[in-house]
Amino acid sequence: MHRRAALAAIALLGSLALTGCDGGDQPDPAAGPIELTLWSWAPNMENALRLWNSGHPDVKVTVHKQAGGDDLIPKVITAERAGTGPDLVQAEYQMIPTLVSHDVLADIAPFVGDAKGKFAENVWSQATLGSDAVYAIPQDIAPLALFYRDDLFAHYGLRVPTTWAEFADTARDLKRKAPDRALTTFSSNNGGLFAGLAQQAGSTWWTTSGDTWKVAIDDEASRKVAGFWGDMVAEGVIDNQPMYTPAWNKALDDGTQLAWVSGVWAPGTLTTAAPATKGKWKMAPLPQWTAGAGKTGSWGGSATGVTAGAAKKGRAEAATKFVTWLNTDPTAIAALVKEAGVYPAATAAQTGGALTTPEFFPNQPEYYRLAAAIAKGTAAAGWGPNVNVAYSAFKDTFGKAAQDKSSFLSALKAVQEASVGDMRKNGFKVEG
Repeated sequence: MHRRAALAAIALLGSLALTGCDGGDQPDPAAGPIELTLWSWAPNMENALRLWNSGHPDVKVTVHKQAGGDDLIPKVITAERAGTGPDLVQAEYQMIPTLVSHDVLADIAPFVGDAKGKFAENVWSQATLGSDAVYAIPQDIAPLALFYRDDLFAHYGLRVPTTWAEFADTARDLKRKAPDRALTTFSSNNGGLFAGLAQQAGSTWWTTSGDTWKVAIDDEASRKVAGFWGDMVAEGVIDNQPMYTPAWNKALDDGTQLAWVSGVWAPGTLTTAAPATKGKWKMAPLPQWTAGAGKTGSWGGSATGVTAGAAKKGRAEAATKFVTWLNTDPTAIAALVKEAGVYPAATAAQTGGALTTPEFFPNQPEYYRLAAAIAKGTAAAGWGPNVNVAYSAFKDTFGKAAQDKSSFLSALKAVQEASVGDMRKNGFKVEG
């Protein structure tokens, strides 16, 4: 079975009740339309669903709004075990291995048709875990870029850095000219940003070989990233306070901080975090370790999967038809872009007419053309079954290191050890 092979490919050990898409109760056409439930945090998703429901009377989809990110994962796992879970679930890419290892997502490979060709390989692979099984259809992506205050860069005579060495020099230059300001901050409260920076440097944190996992959070590429940011914090040329706090919002809004490394979704955050700065920001490609390399990582992005519970009820084919439509049909993608503010994963849509200049960036009409160019250099990501553990350890160890201005390399090693220890405790075979 596809599902058994795929679970072996992600080195799942122990006893699981494996469920394929070809079993379970079959829906009775005479009983009326198939009714599917979708758990999603995307805003205004119901508006996109109206398009589907109006044109597909045989399959009705209803959205149930959920908290996004890490909060959703334990909830959907618990609901699936209790038999009360949804038919469809939006999940961030890094959480797909966790959901697969808990037997939440169904293998929908028999029903996806030619969907694979509509996505870049490094995007599709995150929904397939490098196997023949398919656990979700990609919805949105979040390549990293550099966001900076164009007006303040001009005021202080700063050049937009194209390499990380230039980035550090720009931070020093600004600190000399304006000691009360900082180019940016290092934040420990979200491991996803650091993971994306490590990807750009060439790191893949989790990989598999047969039934064995390799965890490389503490590899050479990640140490290079950790050392770079740790040195800037210790030198005092950037701030060491976390993101997404009132103090951070104020620093962005009043220009105390001039730049932010973020995903292409940043305009939406800046709209609420720094409302007084509309029209003053610009996006540029992420600085490079090697000049002209054109590489970036990701911070976020999600896919829509079909649950094992839906497969048991014979709904997998109908559910897959819907999620494929949602994430590849031009009309559906246009609705997602307009209503939910997503940056679509489907390659053709990244230069389509649905993407218009972000309202918060009226001074950069080429915003999405640049985003599409940046996205082409997105490095592949490799996720494991306990990303939540690694991110929790990151928050603790890097948080302390940032505040103490102590070694980021020791903090990185601690994250590696926490992840490996947790995996071994839960029965995974880990190299080393």
